[in-house]
Amino acid sequence: MEKCINTYFLFKDEMKNCEEFQNYNCSVGKSLYEVIRINDGIPIFLMEHLLRLENSAKITNYKLSISKDEIIDGILKLIYKNNVKEGNIKLVINYSPNEESLDNNSVFNESFLAYFTPHTYPSKHQYEEGVKTITYHGERSNPNAKVINNVFREKVNEQINNKNVYEAILVDDSGFITEGSRSNIFMVQGSTVVTSKVENVLPGITRQFIIKVCKKLNIKFEEKNIHESDLESLTGLFISGTSPNVLPIKSVDGFSFNSSKNAIINAIMKEFEAELNENKQNFVKYMQNRTINK
Repeated sequence: MEKCINTYFLFKDEMKNCEEFQNYNCSVGKSLYEVIRINDGIPIFLMEHLLRLENSAKITNYKLSISKDEIIDGILKLIYKNNVKEGNIKLVINYSPNEESLDNNSVFNESFLAYFTPHTYPSKHQYEEGVKTITYHGERSNPNAKVINNVFREKVNEQINNKNVYEAILVDDSGFITEGSRSNIFMVQGSTVVTSKVENVLPGITRQFIIKVCKKLNIKFEEKNIHESDLESLTGLFISGTSPNVLPIKSVDGFSFNSSKNAIINAIMKEFEAELNENKQNFVKYMQNRTINK
């Protein structure tokens, strides 16, 4: 069951108290979603998240009735009403069958939910030392679209909790590393940064900025399949995602890496932080221009 934290959530264009959240559960039908990090009261990489939401709708053949401006206004209203500077907001677009048109599967009720969801950000120690991970043999049915799949999520979480690790690295049926259960995975082979081909993974927002950073720093980058049997040949790995940003991995299934001391990974971490700060400044400018033009 999803959890709403703080005081208010948004349903369509109405502000609701979190005590009512269970009455608006989107367990029926199919749901697209995005999780956006709020830093200094600013939604990070917001435009990129909204573009990916549109892409998820196209891939799954759903239509987004809610506009980009309506979503932005809703997010800003939610931040203001909850008086939150740091946290994660989850956007959910739910498509449930229209009871009056059960004979027509193409007719849906579309609902929009936005709410602050529980989050855990890595500690300073985890960034400095890296985190433990495991491999998990499993594939998403539609990796390019961000679609809620509670059954898959629960199975992976069970293994993560049982092994007391930070993340599970997914391995497909052919034995190739794809992504993390809630993140993207990057690997360092010598002086080259490698990640799975985009058609095999969720195209993460942080992922696309890391690729930009590699090009900016003239770090050799390649998208290719890495087999799990080649793990031992790597000189380092890191996780990327909304909550962890760029997080070094210190072990996979008990095999150790010195990722947190890897010069390439450290350079990427530093430059990504600069990208994040620039994005925040750009959003402030965007909102100022948007206000002027209204």
